[in-house]
Amino acid sequence: MASQAAVASQPVTKSMTHAGDLVARVTTFFFAALILGITLLLVYQLYVSSAPARAALGFGFLTSSEWNPVTDQFGAAPFIYGTVVTSLVAMLISVPLGLGAAIFLSELAPARISNALTFVIELLAAIPSVIYGLLAIFTLVPLMRKEVEPFLKHTFGFLPLFKGPAYGVGFLTAGLVLAIMTIPFVISVSRESLLAVPREQREAALALGATRWESTWQIVVPYAKLGIVGSVFLGLARALGETMAVTMVIGNVPRINFSLLAPGYSIAAVIANEFSEAGGKIHPAALVELGLVLFFLTILINSGARLMIIATTRKGSKRA
Repeated sequence: MASQAAVASQPVTKSMTHAGDLVARVTTFFFAALILGITLLLVYQLYVSSAPARAALGFGFLTSSEWNPVTDQFGAAPFIYGTVVTSLVAMLISVPLGLGAAIFLSELAPARISNALTFVIELLAAIPSVIYGLLAIFTLVPLMRKEVEPFLKHTFGFLPLFKGPAYGVGFLTAGLVLAIMTIPFVISVSRESLLAVPREQREAALALGATRWESTWQIVVPYAKLGIVGSVFLGLARALGETMAVTMVIGNVPRINFSLLAPGYSIAAVIANEFSEAGGKIHPAALVELGLVLFFLTILINSGARLMIIATTRKGSKRA
């Protein structure tokens, strides 16, 4: 009996690893490597296909604002600017609304109401983007042109952000549409993160005399901050790559304008509009290079978010 206990207490070495564990390890490693391989293959294909544009335009492609297929002059600056501005507008609107709704659904709403509203929110996330674009054309654009943008001009017209004529289409309208599209992602992921907070955290705060709101805002939300930040950048990734809805309401004017009321263009929109009709060698290669720029822009923003999360986590652990 003693010898059996001694054998049972010995650590398991690599040579004793079960064959099934080895197969599972190799299989899962293959799947993980496959994802990385697909990503690298995608980057390689975009890089090779954009070679004529890179050779003809060089680094000036990123800084130039000229886009003229007739003279083979292509600059990505207006499209990068439009993509970043509309995504930031969307996040400024969707994050407070989404986080507030997630807090209500997870902490304050009755279970029946929370489950019913969550089901509706998940349905909103499944609606195709072209439907959002059509609804925006017939409802949001006229409202922006007749009511919202004139009000903003009258109230905040002294700011450069709200100057110029009210077309109804432009950066602000595109940002609002993206906000509507990204709110379901922010709500869903944030709600799940809040629900994952242990019940003991809430009960301990309430036992110390905290109110329900103090318990939620000071204990539950900080505990779930990593998941909340993840939901924000998931929505941002959706906003950066959105095509059809933005194409239908942004105005499609390749120009940098500091007014949110002005029409603009985004990377995804110009690729969708021009790729099927692009002629010659440089024009389609320039559009492919725009896709490569969008890819690296998304990677850059998400990498920055990941670094911010790591830095915040380390700072919190040091304080603890």
